[in-house]
Amino acid sequence: MKYKINLLNQREISFVDKVVYFSLNYLRYIIVITQLIIIFVFFYRFQLDQQIIDLKEAVLQKKEIIQVSLPLLKEAEIVEKKQEAAKTILLDQEKTLSMFKYFLSIFPKGLVLKQMNLEKNGIEIVGTAIQVDHLRAFINLIKKEQKFKKVDLKSIKKTEFGYNFELNLFQFL
Repeated sequence: MKYKINLLNQREISFVDKVVYFSLNYLRYIIVITQLIIIFVFFYRFQLDQQIIDLKEAVLQKKEIIQVSLPLLKEAEIVEKKQEAAKTILLDQEKTLSMFKYFLSIFPKGLVLKQMNLEKNGIEIVGTAIQVDHLRAFINLIKKEQKFKKVDLKSIKKTEFGYNFELNLFQFL
């Protein structure tokens, strides 16, 4: 059996020696790790800066697209308003035309038309009836078919040629 005996007394390690030992053995690893972290952060910063630049360029590009397309949108709105106005006018004209066609289709032979005012909502007629029965039949037909909401016989006068009358037809349906 072998025994190892150390007869030298142990010397106490000073604080400075401990710091030097630590710095020589472990501090270099800490410095290398810190440097690696700094390098990664540096590259990550480059990546973030590039993303920020790309996003700013995309925002500027979209802003330019909006500025270019804004007059086109305003022009489209103007055209749409004009189309709506034209559509309204065409519908009014179509209604007036259908009202006129209906009036001509039911106008009897026994009446003579002297004056006719065609308006948006109705017709004003001035004419002569040879016999009063023709006028009465015409008014009854208009009331029976109910194409006009209001039928108003304004006046009727007897003359040597027949009966002069004024008739107003309102609100064509």
